[in-house]
Amino acid sequence: MDRAWRLHPQVSVRPESFGALLYHFGTRRLSFLKEPGLLALVEALATHESVRAAAVAVGLPAADLGRYQGALATLAASQMLVEGSGR
Repeated sequence: MDRAWRLHPQVSVRPESFGALLYHFGTRRLSFLKEPGLLALVEALATHESVRAAAVAVGLPAADLGRYQGALATLAASQMLVEGSGR
């Protein structure tokens, strides 16, 4: 939560009525984001120095961060997210 993460450069985000689709052009993997808060957090990651700072910026309650941490870990394991800032 205290490190910088961002979308992998080969990942495209496509907004949908249920949330969004993430598609990785390198691995050809597809991920579904069905939680609006998670989508907002993922989109904010590149402009903040940590996941925690991005969560604060998009207004996610601190009590919910554990749930989002698990989702972000899954996205990192599938190479949708990479460590480092996009700035």
